[in-house]
Amino acid sequence: MYDSIVIGGGIVGLSTAMALLQSNPDLRIAVLEKESTWSQHQTGHNSGVIHSGIYYKPGSLKAKLCRSGSQSMVQFCQENGIAHEVCGKVIVATEPKELPFLENIYQRGLANGIEVAKLTAEEVKEIEPHVNCIAGIRVFSTGIADYKQVCRKYAELIELWGGDLYLNTKVEKIVESTNFQRIETNDGIFETRILINCAGLHSDRIAKLNQVDPQAQIVPFRGEYYELKPEKRYLVNHLIYPVPNPNFPFLGVHFTRMIDGNIHAGPNAVLSLKREGYKKTDFDFKDFAEVMTYPGFWKLAFKHADEGIQEMIRSFSKAAFVRSLQKLIPEVKADDLVPSHAGVRAQALMNDGSLVDDFLIIRTPNSVHVCNAPSPAATSSLEIGKAISLNSFIALNL
Repeated sequence: MYDSIVIGGGIVGLSTAMALLQSNPDLRIAVLEKESTWSQHQTGHNSGVIHSGIYYKPGSLKAKLCRSGSQSMVQFCQENGIAHEVCGKVIVATEPKELPFLENIYQRGLANGIEVAKLTAEEVKEIEPHVNCIAGIRVFSTGIADYKQVCRKYAELIELWGGDLYLNTKVEKIVESTNFQRIETNDGIFETRILINCAGLHSDRIAKLNQVDPQAQIVPFRGEYYELKPEKRYLVNHLIYPVPNPNFPFLGVHFTRMIDGNIHAGPNAVLSLKREGYKKTDFDFKDFAEVMTYPGFWKLAFKHADEGIQEMIRSFSKAAFVRSLQKLIPEVKADDLVPSHAGVRAQALMNDGSLVDDFLIIRTPNSVHVCNAPSPAATSSLEIGKAISLNSFIALNL
């Protein structure tokens, strides 16, 4: 019998288990992960950015937890010798019509308490000499980190503090009793007073196994990347982002310097035909059928049909992808780019076609379900873990 079992061994699940043990070392805590290693999906395929929180609605969980999380993540990396760098980023407008949106982002950054500065085109070029723009914003607190290394450290600390870690353990059934919950897996039966669902791409399914309706469904979007050949890395010094389309829920293709020195270009955003589908050819009938029969997906698709078509064109046409990148750096050529890894974003979508814009954490008397935690979840992981552990302590009457 455990006091709490966390389902999901990504960065949010591990940070939650760690926060529980930090707050009360006497708790019996376990983490169940269906894969053979930690952080194998969203965490292990993300861009490695320590986000500032500039894009998020002031007062939202994302804004609050990302701002504090960017600070605590840097501190955690410093204390544990994890590769990271607070290098900053620029957000640039390349057309006059983007200037009002750039101003809105600047004002949102101020409202969120983030250190930002307006830049002229000439000032942008002092930071990123190869960028084409008419104006920009500098965000000083943005950084980069090795989140796989962060997860390994989380797991190490959980074990050090007495937690139990189970890999290759897939949850198949959840049965709720009066005082505990029985979790049936491929590797045996576990019992817990409080269940914490941090299953990412499968969080809605775990919630439903626990008889909890999240009022949303996970729809997987694949983000595809290229990377610059080593001899072309001089084109990018730090992180370069476009002004996002305010009518489209994704940020657009951008340039990111990774902690290992690689420069990633992307991502686009296309529907994945499998929740863990990192290749165009990956397909799972159950995953596909769930999306195709979900009314919310079709409402979203019709609302953003033009943008969606452009994303699909970029997915199959390198030339189209390159043209998008050339809006930021005109010198980039198709021959400068080679395919890189893809990631899949677990995006919660409402029945009316609206995206769940904020983190979605649902608490019941015996469980906590994290049903929407895409970017900036890695940045915010320490703070999300603290928030979930607080909910868990309330349920445990501690």
